[in-house]
Amino acid sequence: MKVLVACEFSGTVRDSFTEKGHHAVSCDIIETESSGHHIKGDVLEALNEEWDLMIAHPPCTHLAVSGARWFPEKRKEQKAALTFFKHLLDAPIKRICVENPVSIASTKVRKPDQIIQPWQFGHGETKTTCLWLKNLPPLKPTKIVEGREHSVLQGYGYQWNSVECKKARSKTFEGIAKAMADQWGNKDYPIQTRL
Repeated sequence: MKVLVACEFSGTVRDSFTEKGHHAVSCDIIETESSGHHIKGDVLEALNEEWDLMIAHPPCTHLAVSGARWFPEKRKEQKAALTFFKHLLDAPIKRICVENPVSIASTKVRKPDQIIQPWQFGHGETKTTCLWLKNLPPLKPTKIVEGREHSVLQGYGYQWNSVECKKARSKTFEGIAKAMADQWGNKDYPIQTRL
């Protein structure tokens, strides 16, 4: 299966699909942190290639409700971020997952199809993650664990708005990436029209 992982520099999701034998390619405006197929550039230019599946992680800086107090100051950036989000969701690819935290996309685009937590996939942390799905079934939890610490960055010593912190916050948990590859790495899912 040919898989595009949009807006991913870590290679976590890409590598999970590669390990399952798929041709997976990550794409981001920055270099990848690991070896593997990666396109450094604008993902919108790669959308018209023939992909079987796209998993997209658009930047949430101007969308996440955790930054709601700054919304009045960044309407222009928010509009551009929503347009980018919609381009990914409406891409000419049969199967799509767009991932973001709780954000205004829920009201400005549509409600997510699923909300997941890392503790459902073997990580004892919380990080509410919304999934907008097209022709994909919801992810099934693989390993529900205790712990459930709030911050994915406790003990890292990052400043909240530093480049290092933003990168760490954007990485997909390995348990979630593995579940995506295990459960969505089959191109025989029936194609359905979203109602």
